[in-house]
Amino acid sequence: MDQSPGPASVVFDPSLTDYDFGPDHPMAPVRVDLTMLLATSLEVVGPRLVTVGAPMASDETIATVHDEQLIEAVRRADPDEQRGLDTDDNPVFPGMHQAAAHVVGATVEACRQVWSGVSVHSANITGGLHHAMPGRSSGFCVYNDVAVGIRWLLDQGAERVAYVDVDAHHGDGVEAVFRDDPRVLTVSLHESGQFLFPGTGASADVGGPGAEGYTVNVPLPPGTGDAGWLRAFHAVVPPLLRAFEPQVLVTQQGCDSHRADPLADLELTVDGQRATYLALHDLAHEVAGGRWVATGGGGYAVASVVPRAWTHLLAAVSGVPLDPGTPVPAAWREHVERLLGLPAPTLLSDVDDAVRRPGGPAFRAWEEGYDPASWLDRSVQATRVAAFPYHGLDPLSW
Repeated sequence: MDQSPGPASVVFDPSLTDYDFGPDHPMAPVRVDLTMLLATSLEVVGPRLVTVGAPMASDETIATVHDEQLIEAVRRADPDEQRGLDTDDNPVFPGMHQAAAHVVGATVEACRQVWSGVSVHSANITGGLHHAMPGRSSGFCVYNDVAVGIRWLLDQGAERVAYVDVDAHHGDGVEAVFRDDPRVLTVSLHESGQFLFPGTGASADVGGPGAEGYTVNVPLPPGTGDAGWLRAFHAVVPPLLRAFEPQVLVTQQGCDSHRADPLADLELTVDGQRATYLALHDLAHEVAGGRWVATGGGGYAVASVVPRAWTHLLAAVSGVPLDPGTPVPAAWREHVERLLGLPAPTLLSDVDDAVRRPGGPAFRAWEEGYDPASWLDRSVQATRVAAFPYHGLDPLSW
C-alpha cells in the first residue's frame, strides 16, 4: 500500500446518528459512534484522516435519483408500504427526511472532496444505503446516498465511475439506478439471492440495453469464508476495473459478511474484510489515480465487528493501515461493556497471532485453476462468462 496517498478525509458529524429506526432495529446508530470512538482512540481519525463536516443534501440533489413523491412521503413520514415506509425494515421516525438527507449530503461531500482533489480518498461510514430505489425505500435504506453521489460525479463531468459493493446483500438499488448507463460499472459480491434479501443479483444479470456488461454480480454460497471470498474478489474485480479504467472508484463496505453477523450467512473474519479494503485502496491507485470514495453499509454485530472492521477501513482510507494484531484500547472496551453490557474484543484481528499468515488471509488464486465441483467456483466462472466478453476479457483465461 502507498503509505503517502495525499490528503484523506472522513465526512462526519455526530448528528448523522439521528438516522435511527428505534431501539429494536438491527441498524443501531451506536455502531457508528463506537467506530468513530475506536478510530479516534487509535489515532486513525485525527492527524492521518481529517474530519470534514457533513452538509445536508437539498431536495434537488436527492431528486437526481429519487422521485419527488418519495421525498414528500419521507418528509411527512407517511406510513406508505408501497413506498417502503413504515415497514419492519423501514419504520418511520420523527425527522426521517432530515436524517436521511444528511447521510446523502455526507456521501456527496465525500465525492466532492475526491473529485475536486481536496482529498485523494474520502469516507462516509454512515453511507452505503444501497437498497433504496428511485421510488421506494428498502432494506433499512431511506434514500440511496451512493447512487446520488455517483450521479453527482457524473453531473460534474465524470465519464467513468466504478462502484464495487462488498456488503453481504446485493447492491440492488445502485444497480437499478445505473443498469442502463455504461458510464457506471457496478460490481456486487454478495451472498446468493437464493438465500438472502433482496433475492436478486444473479451472475446472468449484466445490465440493460446498450449497457450490457456494466452490471456485474457475483453471488456466493452461504458459508463462504475469507479464502473463498478473496478468491472470488480477485478473480472478478481487478480485471474488470483495469479494463474499465474508472476516473473514480466508489465502494460500499457493508461488514455484514462477517461470521458473527446475525442477518447473513457468510463466514468472513475482520482479517478477510481488512484484506478486501486494502485491495480496494490499491486498485484505486492503480486504475483511478487514487480517487476513492468509501462508504459503510450493513453490519449488525454492532460492538464486536462493525467498529473494528470500519476502523480498518478508515485506516486504509488514511493510507496507513493498522496491524491486525493491534490491541483494542482498554478504555474503549470498558466503554462498550458499560454501555451495552457486552464483552468487547481485545484485538483488531479475529485470527490468533500463531496462525496469522503474513500479508493477510491465504486464498487460492484463480490462476491456479478452476474447480467445477466447487459451488463458489461455478458461480465465479458464470459471472466471468456473462460479463467479461463485454470488456474484451477472456473468461476462460487463468
